[in-house]
Amino acid sequence: MDWSNLQIIVTEPLPAKCVVPVLHHTSNWDFPVGLSIRPIIETDIHYVGKDSLFRWPYGKLFSALGGVPVDRSKSNNFVDAVAAVFPRREVFRLCLAPEGTRSKVDHLKTGFYYIALQAKVPLVYCAFDWGHGEIRFSAPYWPTGDKEQDFEHFYDYFRGTEGYHPELDFDIPPPKN
Repeated sequence: MDWSNLQIIVTEPLPAKCVVPVLHHTSNWDFPVGLSIRPIIETDIHYVGKDSLFRWPYGKLFSALGGVPVDRSKSNNFVDAVAAVFPRREVFRLCLAPEGTRSKVDHLKTGFYYIALQAKVPLVYCAFDWGHGEIRFSAPYWPTGDKEQDFEHFYDYFRGTEGYHPELDFDIPPPKN
């Protein structure tokens, strides 16, 4: 991949509060590339990590990079814990990888969807489309609560995209129509 030709496409400014699901997450490069585009698009985008990562010696670094600690103990529901961050912050754009890993998966994690519903914030999709040399952001999409309809909209946005290692891409289902 010739990164000098990588295009970053933002159709409109990201809202102050949103969930940003990113596909395809197939490479160790995704995280540093994601961090490096934030100053280019002049937008803070955050991520969450288990609270133990935010202790000494790395806690200040993770926070400075946009990380937000979340209690991921068994007694704490991840969706509830993350959704609870939104009202406490003036700006919180949460980036999540629904694949949950850089390995090939046969289904996506749905936490990003339920976090957006519970926090009452839109989704802004982000495609890491190495096949077309693009990282692009969608306009905000407000989930309706109709999971099937909402996921069809989600899949429509990502159809035809390729991760850095396309053999590891999540296989987006064909359109329902």
